[in-house]
Amino acid sequence: MQIIDVITGKEEHPALLTPRQLTLTYGQLRSNVVSLVAELRSFGLGLGDRIAIVMPNGSPMACIFLAASLCGTAAPMNPKYKQEEFAFYYEDLQAKAVITFPRTPEDAIAAINPNMLLIHAITDTDGKLSLALSTEVTHPQRESSWPGVPGDDDVAIILHTSGTTSRPKRVPIRHRHLIASARNIISVYNLTAQDRNLCLMPLFHIHGLVGCLLSTLASGGTFICPRGFNALEFWQLVDEYKPTWYSAAPTIHQIILARASRNQDIVKSHSLRFIRSSSAPLPLVIVEQMEAALNTPVVESYSMTEAAHMMTSNQLPPKIRKPGSVGYGAHGVEVGIMDENGNLLPQGSLGEVVVKGANVIDGYENNPQANATAFVHGWFRTGDQGKLDEDGYLYLTGRIKELINRGGEKISPLEIDDLLLRHPAVTEALAFAVPHKTLGEEIHAAVVLKSNTSEQELKLYCGKVLAAFKVPKEIHILEALPRGATGKLQRLNMAKFLKLGIE
Repeated sequence: MQIIDVITGKEEHPALLTPRQLTLTYGQLRSNVVSLVAELRSFGLGLGDRIAIVMPNGSPMACIFLAASLCGTAAPMNPKYKQEEFAFYYEDLQAKAVITFPRTPEDAIAAINPNMLLIHAITDTDGKLSLALSTEVTHPQRESSWPGVPGDDDVAIILHTSGTTSRPKRVPIRHRHLIASARNIISVYNLTAQDRNLCLMPLFHIHGLVGCLLSTLASGGTFICPRGFNALEFWQLVDEYKPTWYSAAPTIHQIILARASRNQDIVKSHSLRFIRSSSAPLPLVIVEQMEAALNTPVVESYSMTEAAHMMTSNQLPPKIRKPGSVGYGAHGVEVGIMDENGNLLPQGSLGEVVVKGANVIDGYENNPQANATAFVHGWFRTGDQGKLDEDGYLYLTGRIKELINRGGEKISPLEIDDLLLRHPAVTEALAFAVPHKTLGEEIHAAVVLKSNTSEQELKLYCGKVLAAFKVPKEIHILEALPRGATGKLQRLNMAKFLKLGIE
């Protein structure tokens, strides 16, 4: 089975909708993808070939992704990379081709090597996509690859880990992993053909690809895909296109929440039946504020690229939702807690979260050292610390490598984040470690304010709730917090960002 086999929406039902562009029905989508696969094969591409995709969000990107994953292996990339970054990823993947719109982005085109094809995506007036070899470069002579039909064990997508502390690892995700993950999402949130997803996440990221695109198409619903998240147009899109759900990273939720009061007429009449959060922890205070302001359930899920996105999720009403939890394992996903020696721990114990299931990858590509560390006794070690309650609900306390070790005391920065975010003057907060010559690490925090306050007032506020050793030594008031390509806060890089040395 391959991912196209689960895209079974009715012929005339709208499948892909990009604002201010033509809508594609399921019949048109399937026809277009089949044509694109044939064109890719005519260029000599086939099973096993890595096909880079550098395009903005939208229906064309979605179609190209599906076609590339059915011809060879899709390798979507962030269009904002610089030339050196594209060159690294092309070489690391041994990419055989890159697909872009004509002449853009320039850095992606400039980075291609002599062994690659440059393929342009062209949209005609009726919304149909076609592909053409670019005339801008000299293309290598290629023998045709094996053009066979991919099976469930073939690699559909290859992505990289973020690589914030080491060289990025290649994550090969097979068709069976994608299908299992999409079906889990459909089951947990009861998705049907009547649902309409508003995609706010990039389609070069597993959250956008599986958490939004594939889960929607596999349920027969409608995928609304603007070219990217725009805070100024979000509520207008909600009003015009009537989505029933959206999924996003915490940063986006906070931006949406901040603008809700300016769009009260739309907020009162919106069609959202739930809001989903993933890709990073969503502070409980933000969940509470969103539900109060938007009158819609906010469910937090737990996901990673290595699990083809979703591992656990909190539940929609009337099922039990536990505040502060990321829910329990999706269908067929087992969750455990493991100690440093690879032993599973009893319920209630604090340790490393481990998972196994049909959605979890078999291992990193050509990286035996990383695999020996990350895959133990059939379990994938997530690198997150947490515990399970008596009902199997998972509570995360942070990334193990992000825990602050202050004089032997392991402190969760999430606890400090959540407290600071409850202060009426704070709109964003991030606690982090700074090297210390005697304690090992000291606690600092950075905040973005929405009204006036002082560092001293914030420290006094923390001291009323936290034990003295958990109170940040310094709280830095900033205009903005640094974020990665998908909006994820860069906790491990904060000391470097602020040029803080050993104290």
